[in-house]
Order: sequence, then C-alpha cells, then structure tokens
Amino acid sequence: MTFFRSITAAAIAAAVSFGATVVRADEQHFPLQSYRVGPYAAGGTGFFGGFIDYLNLINIRDGGVNGVKLTWSEGETQYEVEKGVEVYERLKSNPGIAAWNPLSVGIAYAMIDRVTQDKVPLLTINHGRTDTTDGRVFPYVFPLLLNPYSETSGIVNYIASKEGGVESLKGKKIVVLYHGSPYGKETIPIYELLAEKYGFTVSQIEVPHPGNEQQAQWLQIRRERPDYVVLRGWGVMNPVALKTAQKTGFPAAKIIGNVWSNSEEDVIPAGDAAIGYTAITTQASGNTYPVVQEIQKVVYDAGKGNLEDKNRIGSVYHNLGIVNGILNVEAVRIAQEKFGQRTLTGDEVRWGFEHLKLDPARVEALGAKDLFHSINVTWDNHEGEGYVTFQQWDGKKWNVVSDWIAPDWALLRPIIEKSSEAYAAEKGIKVRTAEDADAIVN
Repeated sequence: MTFFRSITAAAIAAAVSFGATVVRADEQHFPLQSYRVGPYAAGGTGFFGGFIDYLNLINIRDGGVNGVKLTWSEGETQYEVEKGVEVYERLKSNPGIAAWNPLSVGIAYAMIDRVTQDKVPLLTINHGRTDTTDGRVFPYVFPLLLNPYSETSGIVNYIASKEGGVESLKGKKIVVLYHGSPYGKETIPIYELLAEKYGFTVSQIEVPHPGNEQQAQWLQIRRERPDYVVLRGWGVMNPVALKTAQKTGFPAAKIIGNVWSNSEEDVIPAGDAAIGYTAITTQASGNTYPVVQEIQKVVYDAGKGNLEDKNRIGSVYHNLGIVNGILNVEAVRIAQEKFGQRTLTGDEVRWGFEHLKLDPARVEALGAKDLFHSINVTWDNHEGEGYVTFQQWDGKKWNVVSDWIAPDWALLRPIIEKSSEAYAAEKGIKVRTAEDADAIVN
C-alpha cells in the first residue's frame, strides 16, 4: 500500500533534525520516540504531529505552562523495539524530562523497568500493558483513557447494544482478527472471558506483521460465518482487511474496529470497501472543536504546524495527539500547583498524572468539549475511567453513532489486580499505598 509506505525526503529530514533539539535546564522536556517513516508512518506522523502542535499552541499562546517553556526532541524508531530502546537511552539524559510517549506497545513493554528505575512517567494512551492500570504496582506507567481490556469490554457492550442487550449475545459468533504482535495478542484472554460470561462463541485469528496478505484468514472467516468481526489491526493491516472482506463477501457493517483501526488512514485506502465500517474511539475526529481551530489559527497560520498535509488537521490520529498533549500539559500544570511554577522532576510529574482530573466542565474550558469526554486518574487507577464512543465511516468522514459508553470496570478491576499482584510477586515489588504515592523521590 503506497499510501502508507511513501517516504518523503522532507519527512526523513524532519525526523533527523528534530532529534537535535538543544534542551535547557529551565524547560520542561518531552523526548519523543516517534516513527515518521515505515509501515506505520501514518499513525506516527498524525499522533506526534498533533502532540507537537498542542505543545506549540501552549508555548505561542500562553508562553508555556506558567512561564515554563515546553520543548521536545525526536528520535526515529520506525516502530521497532530495538530502535525505541536506543532512543530512550540516548535521550534520557536530557534535563527536565516530563514524560515518555512512545505510542508503541513493544517499546513500552521494554521501557517499564527503565522508567521505574529512572522515575519518569511512561504514557501509553489507549494501549499498553493492561495491568499497568494498577498504580499500586506500576507507579510510573499510565495507560490513559483506555486499556486493552476496557476497550474489549466497550466493543462487546456496543455489539450487545446493537443486538438488544447483553442477553442477546448468547449464541452469537464473533471473530477477532488481530495483529501478530504483543499489542495484537494482548486481548486474547479477555475475549475468551467475555465469551464465557455472555455465552457467545469467539474465534481469534492472527494476521502476521505487517498484514499485507490476509486471503487465508478471510477465507477462514467466510467458512465460520460469524455475526461480527472485530478488527484489532494496525497500519497497513486495516485497509487490506476491509478490501479482502469485500472480496470474500463479508459486509463492512458487521466489522467493528478497535482503537488502532479507527483512522482516516485505515479507511481511505480501502475505498468503498470501508463504507459502513464502525470503530471504537476515545476522541472524535473533525476540526470543529475550539482547540483544533485555535491550533489552526495560532500555530498553522504562523507557519509552525507540524503536519505536512494540512488536510490531516482534525483527523483521528491528529486529534489523538492533541488530546495526548492536553493530558500531558494538564498533568504538568496540576503538579506545578503543588510543587511550584518551575521545571519539575519526573517524579513530580508522576504525582501530577496521579491527580489528573478533567471533568466535562474542565474539558470544555480547554476547548475540547465533545472531542473527548473526561478523565479521572488516581494513584491506584492509571487509566482514569475513560469513556468510549463509536464512529462509522460514510465514505467521506466519520460520524459518531453512539453515546459515550462505559466499559465494565467492576468486572475488569479484579482481573487487573490479580495480574499486577502476580507481577509484583515475581519481581519482588512492594505494592504501594496511598502514602507511598504522595512521597516524592528527587
């Protein structure tokens, strides 16, 4: 798919030059393990572009956060774990690091022990290791808004709503088509658990990375004749899945995409094969939201926008990057209220994330009403009870087709704690208390 594989000289030059940013000790710094080239460049350029655009907005409009300028540097990873670790080791000596935001499950897994030792937050918005939701065991890891298990619960709840309630799931057949990576495999046990709980049959089929060839998988799906297919894809896998589904006669309206199968870059290359396709999301697409319009006016009109293609402003990945920027900046702002209007340590920013409470009123004040719902992070819940919604592709744009939906947190929390406590026992980690969470290590 040339849509994803095209690599421009400008993109390569940008990836190299961004990594050379000079960092000062009186600034708050965000080192970025980005990927602007390779098979997942569409996601990387959109997300990191939106994140940087929001940091630029805060610097230009507000002069930083209470006078502290926000800076960043980039290292190209091409979504590869080894390169992500190399970037971490190379950039971690920069002063004033606030948080890491790799947008990669593989890289995040490789960083958990490192950030814990270095006492700097690791954000895995909408992805990551599910049991890192338990801040008692993982103090420096934050799967903000949505972890893989709550995503799964949200998708199953949405399917139930289409069928008339959870009792109507009994006897249904669902196929999960998943990316052959740690990210793709993360939800295998929770789909099995929910199938047992609600009485539906689940079949889980792997697509090897990167997902260019899926004929055999869709022939298997055609034989199984499921009621729904959940597409747990990434990058090139997604449009290939939609086009192959059309060739084998499976309707797009019966395919539900996960949070990494929900972008314009996933559906536009698939053409009319994507019409009617639905996907989960934590943030809406579009450029009608005040914060997005302000980025257009303040950042792009000043020639400081990060996206090469301005038509991508307000796209799914770009808006996710903006939301991620909001969460990072607000955590810094909250931490400054306690520790002072200055450059913060990583552990102080960790405290800020553990007190990151943005209710709908605060979200509206930030110019993001209806862009995302809310978040309420605590020292022991690092996901923050994020709500999800569902959007459907009409051939030109995404349209929201559901209310904000709450996953079944009561069902999921004991599973998360069992896993995190087993990890703590294996690693000899002391399970934190609320008092431990308030202690700051300088």
